[in-house]
Amino acid sequence: MRYFVARVVQALIVVWAVGTLVFFMLRAVPGDPIAAMLADVDPTAADAIRAKLGLDQPVLVQYLFWLRNTLSGDLGQSLYGSHQAVNVQIAEAVPRTVSLALVAFLVSFTLGLSAGIISAVKKDSLLDYGFNLAAFLGISMPSFWIGIVLIIVFAVNLRWFPAIGYKPMSAGLDQWLRYLILPGLAVGLPFSASIARLTRSAMLEVLGQDYISLARSKGLNERRVIFRHALRNALIPVITVMGISLALLFSGSVVVENVFAIKGLGRVLIQSILNRDYPVVQGSILLVAVLLVFMNLAVDLLYRVIDPRISYD
Repeated sequence: MRYFVARVVQALIVVWAVGTLVFFMLRAVPGDPIAAMLADVDPTAADAIRAKLGLDQPVLVQYLFWLRNTLSGDLGQSLYGSHQAVNVQIAEAVPRTVSLALVAFLVSFTLGLSAGIISAVKKDSLLDYGFNLAAFLGISMPSFWIGIVLIIVFAVNLRWFPAIGYKPMSAGLDQWLRYLILPGLAVGLPFSASIARLTRSAMLEVLGQDYISLARSKGLNERRVIFRHALRNALIPVITVMGISLALLFSGSVVVENVFAIKGLGRVLIQSILNRDYPVVQGSILLVAVLLVFMNLAVDLLYRVIDPRISYD
């Protein structure tokens, strides 16, 4: 219990450090976002807008105000357009990004784990060589290029799936999936290749252990040996990489969201960086940091579930 309390405290410190670093890095960038936004406006009007948004205060004062508001759940307002609340912008974008990351994770987990297990069991067979070649190609291809190829083949030529856009689950599960399959494959395929290679390596190491030979000598069914004894022990390094992959899935989604014109968190973040929209950048990165830190914490919990021998005392 003490271990997990310490890990939660560490997670909170990391989130605070990320938010603080982003805040001061944005202020260190040369230029004035208000001047860039209102190039032809009277300087007096620009000063009034800075005062309204608190940008006329010293940086340390701005930071203390930001920290207080963030702790109370207020991420501020966008500097552009109708000055929409950052909470609202993020709330609209997050379901799209989470949906994409979920589909991509299912693709990478299902394909990668299956290919890795089959490749290890059928070591040095044509199937093994084929999966290894596919994994090598998958790792070598960037997600945005895969996305463009998928659009050309399955959206433009075959017209099986829509090329761009997003439909919420409220429009129907079939519509939700139709719009997410191609971007999910674009993000998930490179990660499935990494998981396949790691699963194969871990499975081969476990299959060479004495207790696996003992289980086989006792006449246990091969399927039971593979899934009950070998896979469970091989999953520890795979789960570790999958926890890291979840972080990379979000970063991969940033590019793929732009390819498929999905207005998710990645697209909102890129647009806000280009506009130097401080509050939106800070809020978006802070949310991503929270998600990634607590995903890694969840992976730590999974270790104990998979292997009860692991102790955190």
